[in-house]
Amino acid sequence: MTETVQAPPQKERRQGTAPIVPVTSVASRTLMLLVTIMTFLSCVTVGSVVLIQKSAIGWSADVGREVTIEIRPMAGEVIESNVRTAISLAESVPGIGRARVLSQDEVEGLLAPWLGRGLDLTNLKLPQLVVVEIAEPQALDVGLLSRTIATVPGASLETHAAWRQQLNVMTGTVVVSGLLVLALILLATILAVVFATRGTMASSREIVDVLHFIGASNQFIASEFQKRFLTIGVTGGAIGGVAALMFFLAASLVVSTVLPSESSAQLGALFGRFALGLDGIAAILIIVPVVGGLTALTSRLTVRRFLEQISS
Repeated sequence: MTETVQAPPQKERRQGTAPIVPVTSVASRTLMLLVTIMTFLSCVTVGSVVLIQKSAIGWSADVGREVTIEIRPMAGEVIESNVRTAISLAESVPGIGRARVLSQDEVEGLLAPWLGRGLDLTNLKLPQLVVVEIAEPQALDVGLLSRTIATVPGASLETHAAWRQQLNVMTGTVVVSGLLVLALILLATILAVVFATRGTMASSREIVDVLHFIGASNQFIASEFQKRFLTIGVTGGAIGGVAALMFFLAASLVVSTVLPSESSAQLGALFGRFALGLDGIAAILIIVPVVGGLTALTSRLTVRRFLEQISS
């Protein structure tokens, strides 16, 4: 009697469906690299605008808390006596906290960026500067303070209003310029996605024809491309966003530890030590989904238009 030997059961092979859009194609890798670079540039632009705007707000707030009294030397007048009189009159005005005269070292420090350090300024008839702190801005009458100070010979009041206006104009110009640069970068990203999508569609023309033959709709094909390009956009955007955060972190470390103190102080005055803060980080994190959404939407619209052209 012959026994029937049964073959051991074979494991079933898991067969996955191949994606319509190639995952590891050269065009996909190139587009992801391009999206990463564009996202990095966008995040750096937004971060720089946030830093400059925060620094400008800080400058304006500091300047707005003080006014300056300038007392010029005059013939027949004792400037020290005029300084004491000006301080006394200023502190008597409602809304003023206290007033103090700048020392010789502080005056030389203000002139150092233009005249340099180490110069003997004793023979120069420099005016005396009195810094007046504003305790209650709502209670202060600037006109009354100006008229009161004008009674002191050689004294005049500087409210820094013109400088603050120029600062606001400069800040607005920087913000608008940064937004225009960001718009151009996003526009370049959209154009790159359009060309990449059309190139992928052209290389996958046979697959698209087969899908049309078996009854696939244009909406289905467009959604497949949209999913793939959304993945590319989000992945490239996330990499670019992380790279931008690392850039600002590295810049902060360089400014605080590597650069000389003079250069570090100048950059710190302009960018605030490159401290983004929560608002700057949030602005960068918003760029990532924006880039991913633009990439997906652009690819979908491009695919729909391409399919309409080949169907007509």
